Amino acid sequence: MRDIVWRGLRIQPPYIGNKIQVAPPPQITEELAKRDETAKAHSLPPFWMVSFSIGIPLLLMVVKSMIELFIKLEYMYEGKFYEVASFLGHPFTALIIATLIFTWLLGTRQGYTRNELLDISTKALAPAGMIILIIGSGGTFKQMLIDSGVGDVLAQSISKTQFPPIILAFIIAAAIRIILGSATVSMITTAGIVGPILESYTLSDIHCALIVISIASGTTILSHVNDSGFWLVGKYLGLTEIQTLKSWTVMETIIALGGFAFALLFSFFV
Repeated sequence: MRDIVWRGLRIQPPYIGNKIQVAPPPQITEELAKRDETAKAHSLPPFWMVSFSIGIPLLLMVVKSMIELFIKLEYMYEGKFYEVASFLGHPFTALIIATLIFTWLLGTRQGYTRNELLDISTKALAPAGMIILIIGSGGTFKQMLIDSGVGDVLAQSISKTQFPPIILAFIIAAAIRIILGSATVSMITTAGIVGPILESYTLSDIHCALIVISIASGTTILSHVNDSGFWLVGKYLGLTEIQTLKSWTVMETIIALGGFAFALLFSFFV
């Protein structure tokens, strides 16, 4: 890969960029080729319109979560308003509403015809279909491992060792993450096992926070073929499995080890 010249400065491509050569995905190349033609035919929407459309599903889901929190704290009671907010704040409903608003604000109002909108929607489904299929298969494999109890057995075995809590939390989280592929399951399982162990220690709030960082770091490490994110990144960017392992998996592992190293180092001073 040749050096990049930017504003008169010659920039050496990063190490990983010299090792992996990947062409842009075909769908992105096609869109870039048609960008000038589309810009001439249709005016670009203002920033506030795009932000509003993106923020609608987030706002609906946040409102639903806030109402549930108020009900739990007994500031509110369940009623018609809660039912409506729960329906609108469900991820499926919120995303459907956002899609319809996107279609009108960024499509019909910008001069796109029905055929053009249909063509855009069809092209969006093409790259997503294979990704959804792969993620579904990976999720099935992951759930089989979870239901078999592999993570719980492994975590209980590791918890009997005499490691310090911050190291123990990282090891348990990393082991479950590597075997099951789910960061969420790894985090919840590790927290449930490490939590009772911490009661036998006298730890400051900062040290407990560092243990949380250690768990989060362990649940990030070594994303590979049993992780949905691995396939999402690989298929969307047009990477082979080997290329995804060399880039995405290595990046996730560096983030995990970096976070754990920071938490462990900082724990010596608190």
